[in-house]
Amino acid sequence: MKISEQTVTIDGIDKIILKTLMEDARTPILVISKNTGISGAAVHQRLKKLEKAQVISGSQIIINPKILGFKTVAFIGIYLDKAMRNPEAVKQLKSIPEVIECHYTTGNWSIFAKLLCKDNEHLMELLNKKIQSVEGVSRTETFISLQQQLNRQIAL
Repeated sequence: MKISEQTVTIDGIDKIILKTLMEDARTPILVISKNTGISGAAVHQRLKKLEKAQVISGSQIIINPKILGFKTVAFIGIYLDKAMRNPEAVKQLKSIPEVIECHYTTGNWSIFAKLLCKDNEHLMELLNKKIQSVEGVSRTETFISLQQQLNRQIAL
């Protein structure tokens, strides 16, 4: 691994380690060691270096929201009356558990948010009672996802 300014260049062994863990973050270090041809200690050291360089920012369990009853995915373009209200608006949006992503964007919207809802009625309730009551929100534009067709990380 080579670090220059804010860019990190990874080598072939790092790529094997990362690809393996992107496929299954629970892969044992011994399995990765066999796949890379280096010792378990060397794999561990490389992982620590990748974490320190912020190439890896953690690992997580991925929950299937549909199994838990969240069947509607919506994207909300949020217009703010003033751009300076963004930090406070995001702080209020953080308190709504169904809001799972917020992005500060260029273009028409000040904020673009992703929501997981049980159904369209739940979405409507969130919009009317929570999101549109956030101080500074002048209006919203809603898009309902019919089907997620692609979900991936950056290719190595």
